[in-house]
Amino acid sequence: MSNVKDHLDATRTQLLQEIHTLDDTTFNKKPDAQSWSVAQICHHLVLVEEATKKAITWGLKAEEQSTPARKNVQLILDRTRKFQAPPIVEPAEEPFTVQAMLDLLATTRQNLLAFLQTIEEPEALAKRAVQHPALGELPLDQWIEMVYMHEQRHIKQLQEIVRK
Repeated sequence: MSNVKDHLDATRTQLLQEIHTLDDTTFNKKPDAQSWSVAQICHHLVLVEEATKKAITWGLKAEEQSTPARKNVQLILDRTRKFQAPPIVEPAEEPFTVQAMLDLLATTRQNLLAFLQTIEEPEALAKRAVQHPALGELPLDQWIEMVYMHEQRHIKQLQEIVRK
């Protein structure tokens, strides 16, 4: 689990470096009517982290499988593949301040890491699976990997928005 935590930490550090210097106007500016602002991308990441915690909680109560099928979670990094965000993780339309979002990101990450520390049998994560909206039935340990990979995907997206 420490390797995963390293990836979570490194990716979050990169995200924070990308957004902490933005002013609130730039943070909330949409590149076009169909796209999300940097603030909305960050809010989406917060919602995904909360949803991941819920999925893992639910999955730990599910029946153990000997070996749920492993997925190629690297697919999420391919930005040519478009995914529709489920309504539960669609970001709010109202603007956010950079500082409020930094606080939200810190809180959800703290909550996720604290939750992961409470899992008595981490090996159980590889033996249970829950339906993922983009990848289908996904082992719980891969849900955790998806947090930082999904964040890496959106870091690339917000870098493009800021460059525009």
